[in-house]
Amino acid sequence: MSYQVLARKWRPRNFDALVGQEHVVRALTNALSQERLHHAYLFTGTRGVGKTTVARILAKALNCETGITASPCGECSACQEIDGGRFVDLLEIDAASRTKVEDTRELLENVQYAPTRARYKVYLIDEVHMLSSHSFNALLKTLEEPPPHVKFLLATTDPQKLPVTVLSRCLQFNLRLIPADAIGGHLTTILAAENIEAEQPAVQRIARAARGSLRDALSLLDQAIAFGDGRVTAEDVTQMLGDVPREHAYALLDALADGDAGQLLAQAARLAESVSDFGALLDDLCATLQRLAVQLAVPERVAEDADEQQRLAALGERLTPEDVQLYYQIALLGRRDLPLAPDPLSGFEMVLLRMHAFRPASAGAPSAAASGGTAPAQRGSKPPAAARRASTPEASGTTAGAPGPGAWHALLATLHLRGLPYELAANCELLVNDAADITLRLNEAHANLLSDTARERLEKALREHLQRELRLSIEVGITEAETPAERTARLSDERYLKARESIANDPVVRALQDGLGAEVDDDSVRPLDA
Repeated sequence: MSYQVLARKWRPRNFDALVGQEHVVRALTNALSQERLHHAYLFTGTRGVGKTTVARILAKALNCETGITASPCGECSACQEIDGGRFVDLLEIDAASRTKVEDTRELLENVQYAPTRARYKVYLIDEVHMLSSHSFNALLKTLEEPPPHVKFLLATTDPQKLPVTVLSRCLQFNLRLIPADAIGGHLTTILAAENIEAEQPAVQRIARAARGSLRDALSLLDQAIAFGDGRVTAEDVTQMLGDVPREHAYALLDALADGDAGQLLAQAARLAESVSDFGALLDDLCATLQRLAVQLAVPERVAEDADEQQRLAALGERLTPEDVQLYYQIALLGRRDLPLAPDPLSGFEMVLLRMHAFRPASAGAPSAAASGGTAPAQRGSKPPAAARRASTPEASGTTAGAPGPGAWHALLATLHLRGLPYELAANCELLVNDAADITLRLNEAHANLLSDTARERLEKALREHLQRELRLSIEVGITEAETPAERTARLSDERYLKARESIANDPVVRALQDGLGAEVDDDSVRPLDA
């Protein structure tokens, strides 16, 4: 027996087997159960999401010998013949090859005749948007007043090309792109049933490469099985797809987190020896940054790949959400402009250097206004030893019961944390600081920042800075003192208001307002030390 490709072998035979189209299944199931049947259905969506499959299942539901049902038996002759593509009363037409009006008229000549042996005569017209305008006109009258024994099932990838007169006579169902997680789960089920060994990262890579099309995913899976000689491995799938290994993206982000331009360019030079498509590398960098942004925003959301989860968590401790958003935007724009660069490598290097140059100032460094005139520390630099010593009598000398907010602000500024640990600490107030324990209260509005990893990282930083063993406890509640984050926001607002006042009192600005009717755009005002 000849080999049957996975896309055909695993085509869903009933509504329960459909993947990722629950909204369509629910509507059709309810209509069939109540026998509230329309005469024309239009299924839209990109390739491989299940338009024709849904139409065939609906044809079985209408003509199953057990009666009109949302769960066709699959055993009667009607169900089996529809599955086999030989049911005489299901007429499947490819509109792309029958665009002429003569073809449509010939097709409709037999509409008036009753079905040969079925309950309904079903016309399944695929890629219906390919019909000519004259063909649509010929079809329109029949769509408007069809015989009771006829059902029209139309499918298209481009519903905008259908005349509104046709659209208004159909019930329209838009089939969505299938999420990569749903595709990956379905592929895993198929691999288990086929007794094929597969690595989960490879399956997820195929699911993402399918871009929402289950049929494309099954075709890629077939190719991967053949490429790997019966096994599906991450290395083989990466090579087959011509993808860039994800390790490259993590190496670049590590270099960016280090703030080392030399390391960044050295990494780019190494990539040039093995990577030919820098556009694909930027695509992968964007995808990694998107997953990292989700990790920072929703720490409790765990990636399916344990190794990836660990890498994302490590990066999340070194990069802030602002860093990640900036890198993503730069990578996205750099991907667009890459063809304009003198050569791909130089364009790619400029994207990386742009990320390095425009990284925001360290959130953990005190501003000049906040630190009594001291210039903010550069990202990645260590505070002078004298400054560290000066801040430690202030912080470590605080006693339980009367800590005072200033001590915590000063101590936090010297820790130079990043990412989630810093955000956690900045939204806390100091309650207790004695020889063995430090207790913080986290503002309940930011309770989502509290995680074991972030707390342990903060505890480690405090232990190393204060040079003593201690236990850090964090409780969630209503903070009474001003937290460092609130103080930073307040000082920022004060600087902004002072800048606005300065501009409003500037004689040149006043002259422009009085003489020319000019107006100040308040949103464009920026303090000089921002």
